[in-house]
Order: sequence, then structure tokens, then C-alpha cells
Amino acid sequence: MSTNGLSTNGLSTNGLSTNGFSTWFNQDTASAEVVMKYLVRCALPAGQTRTFTNSVTGVTYTWTGSVGLAPGWGSGLAATALEQQVVSACLAAHVNKYGVSIPFSVLGRTAQGAAIAYTASELSTFSEKEACFFGNLFDGSGIYAANDQNSLNHRESTSRGCGLSSNVPNAECSPLLHVGTCSSLCERAYDGGEAKPYYAKCTYNGKEYRPITTRIRPQDLYKCGDGVCQFTESCGTGNSYDNCQADCGTCSP
Repeated sequence: MSTNGLSTNGLSTNGLSTNGFSTWFNQDTASAEVVMKYLVRCALPAGQTRTFTNSVTGVTYTWTGSVGLAPGWGSGLAATALEQQVVSACLAAHVNKYGVSIPFSVLGRTAQGAAIAYTASELSTFSEKEACFFGNLFDGSGIYAANDQNSLNHRESTSRGCGLSSNVPNAECSPLLHVGTCSSLCERAYDGGEAKPYYAKCTYNGKEYRPITTRIRPQDLYKCGDGVCQFTESCGTGNSYDNCQADCGTCSP
């Protein structure tokens, strides 16, 4: 399990592919610090940390590992293509256009093929299939998301924002691009003949990627008409999430 809160501009940074880390970091220290928080969380396992002392400001930052997707890179080796892919996918999964922190389930395999640990309780709590994320931010291939269930209808919205999509792509999630459904682009992972709750690989534009699959809690899917004006909803005179009179009332003149 993890929590999100990375802004979409964290996916636009050139810092992932440059050797001038200090220069990149000091261009926008606040944003870079958040990117590194999630980068280390994705790449390194729990119990490991990475520390950076800014030679310009003298401030020391410490970032903590969690998911452990790229152990080779974390040990100091050059990132392999698979490590680049799974870390990119993990970063994309942590994006939240609303800037809020929402827990979600992170599923998939590391660059070395080991399954990310999960429990039956986790799958039960995070019972709503959400999305699959894939791509490569390091080599310019792009970063993509696809729905792991039907698209949201006009009354529905989600606190995650950039994972489970409506029928209309959301420009606020750029450069993360919605490209359809996981079932049409990806192959389910199996272990000993048993289907796993995540995908083994996704293919887009003729290129194969190792994805991250996510699940969310039912309470993080909202519907206009449920009597609560959620932060994803707006006042109005209709019944769509962005024009929801039933929950948010009519807009003041």
C-alpha cells in the first residue's frame, strides 16, 4: 500500500535523465524534493534511505524506500530498462492532480521479477480496480495510464483524478496520457497457473513495458447524488460531478 500526492509536473522533469543532479535539484528545490521522495519510495525497499546535502543551501534531505522496484539501481548500478520502466510507472501511479494524499494499493513486479507483497486484507480493503500505469520517463518514451474497470460516467469522480478516467481525457494529468483499457493493452500476470491481481506487461505503440497496477477503496469513488459535496464536485443545476446541484447546491451569482 502507498499514498499519493505527486503533482503532474513531477512527471515532466528532466532530472531523471541528467547527470547534473545538483543543478536540476536547485532549479526548483520544492518540486524536486517531492519528486525524490516518491522516486526513492518506488525504487528502494523499506528500511533503506538516501540522503542528499544541498551544497548551495546546506540543507540535508533524507528520503525513505518502500516498494523496492529497482534494487540494482539502488545499489549504485546504472538503471536497466526494466528498472526505468517500473520506477516510471510507480511515479505515475503516485500522481494526484488535486494535491491530496489518498491511500491506494500498488501491485506488480519489480524489475527483477519479484512480486510486490500484498495480503488478502489489502485486496479486500482496496476492492475497486483502478488503473495500470506504464511507460518510461528516462528515455522519452512517454508515460501512460489505462482503466482497469469501466470508465467513470458523467456523475462519478474520484479523489485520485489521474488513474481511473472518464470518457473524456483530462488535460490536467498531462504528460500522463490515458490510452484505453488495461485488458486491451496488457497481459495478466500468472503464477503457477493462478491469475494474479495485476498485469505482467503492457504494449503500446509497438513497445512493451512492465506496468504497475493499482486499486482504490470504494469510498474514494464519488457520485453526484450521494448527498455529500466532495472536493471533486462542483455546484450547478445538473447531475454531473462538475455540475452537481443535489450535492453542492446551485452556484451563487
